[in-house]
Amino acid sequence: MRQRKIPAVFMRGGTSKAVMFHRHHLPEDESLWPQIFVAVLGAGDATGRQLDGLGGGISSLSKVCVIGPPSRSDADVDYTFVQLSPKSEHVDFSSSCGNMTAAVGPFAVDEGLVVAAGDRVVVRIHNTNAQQLIVSKFPLDEDQAAVDGDWVIPGVSGQGAPVRLEFQHPGGAATGRLLPTGEPINSLDVVGVGPLELSMVDAGNPCVFIAADALGLAGTEMPDVLDSQSELLDRLESIRCSASVAMGISDSIEAAAKIPSIPKVALVSPAQVATTLSGVSIGQSECDVTLRMISVGQPHRAIPVTGSMCTAIAAQITGTLVHRLCRPEVVPDDIRIAHPSGVARVGATVNQQSGKWIAENAVLYRTARRLMDGQVYLSAAKTPGLSAG
Repeated sequence: MRQRKIPAVFMRGGTSKAVMFHRHHLPEDESLWPQIFVAVLGAGDATGRQLDGLGGGISSLSKVCVIGPPSRSDADVDYTFVQLSPKSEHVDFSSSCGNMTAAVGPFAVDEGLVVAAGDRVVVRIHNTNAQQLIVSKFPLDEDQAAVDGDWVIPGVSGQGAPVRLEFQHPGGAATGRLLPTGEPINSLDVVGVGPLELSMVDAGNPCVFIAADALGLAGTEMPDVLDSQSELLDRLESIRCSASVAMGISDSIEAAAKIPSIPKVALVSPAQVATTLSGVSIGQSECDVTLRMISVGQPHRAIPVTGSMCTAIAAQITGTLVHRLCRPEVVPDDIRIAHPSGVARVGATVNQQSGKWIAENAVLYRTARRLMDGQVYLSAAKTPGLSAG
């Protein structure tokens, strides 16, 4: 039986990689999409290596983006993000990915979805997962997205052209509220963990913040160290599921377990000396807060863009754990977050209106690059609902 094939582009966005599809190259029947994406990435691999697909064996390399015409008048393109897991065939449309958002504008320009000319371009992106608008600005090179530049991202080797991303009104992406419980800090009695103080904030993606020392951690542990502690990861998953229910994302622990991508789990600690994955030392004065994030059950090797946005916004909300642990003299709208690959700098505007916290925007810079384009081949046996290509 012949393999099936679909036109696709493989891109890096920030510290993630994804297979990018035009909406019109996929079946009109969206119920067929999950089997396609599982086959494309080789998800559901018991070894977690995804050798029979384009996935990279970790959550940040197991992603799909679908780009199409805008469904709202204030946008230039629609962007749907899909998260997959190396070991599971679960296909999650509930979360968003800020890193891959950096690739959406360049994809749209290079693929002719947005006509661009001159030195710079602005692409207005409608993220369908969160129903939010993101404004992407980046330089052009002969009317195509520029690739070369001097912008450096911790965790990505080399330099690239900067992509400025402004996430407008990012609060309540999944729950409809910046503080889903109405409080900056809560105490939950988590099965297998016990009473625990934590903060639940929904901006970009919903996140649950836990003080690292509450779980006996320093907060500077490397991803492989955290990944080797199965009991710790089980406890963090229990916390995530309990927070999911408390935030109104799920109506039960069992339902929360079936939505592994949100909320993200963040271990927070004060600014401190640490060493990055590349062996570079981060001084205590070079950051304002330290973070280790768990995404789809795996310790992240850097920090998701949406996670950094949520952290920067939480740092400005009085009473949250992030605000409590963040350097007190930090500039309010410019937070430096230490993570395993370096330091992320995020700008955010947060204020209070009638006693209610409002996240106006979050701004950060990424780089992106097209790695390959052509046809992606799918096993006919794994995609029975499709016709041969």
